Amino acid sequence: MPSRKQKRRREKQQRHEWEEVYVDEDGRELDPDETEAHVGAQPVRASRGKAEPPARGGRTIDPPSWRRTLRRGLLFFPLMLVTVFLLASDDASTGGKIAQTFVLMAFFLPFSYFMDSVVWRSAQRRLARDEDESGKKS
Repeated sequence: MPSRKQKRRREKQQRHEWEEVYVDEDGRELDPDETEAHVGAQPVRASRGKAEPPARGGRTIDPPSWRRTLRRGLLFFPLMLVTVFLLASDDASTGGKIAQTFVLMAFFLPFSYFMDSVVWRSAQRRLARDEDESGKKS
């Protein structure tokens, strides 16, 4: 009796799209309309999948900028404001809730810029490492 892992693997193999490719006696692939001319052609299952995997790291990472960080802050400000209004106590005034939101933004903006710089530096290190490896392989 097949295990769960074997069943899942078999189900995964059955999910892929397949098309029939006709091969003649010499092993050459034929078009479907050419198969009528060759009586001995037999269908062979072939995958429609890509021949090579997609390239890794297609997204470019821009250096950190305060302009992009402030734009992100403008997107998050209303979300934080709604959150403060929902979570703050009822005895807090509207001005106090808005002030709390500005305090949150005062922590969020520098932290967001710092995270952008960390991601950018790690991407630069990765690019330099990949270039060194490709230079050593050649």
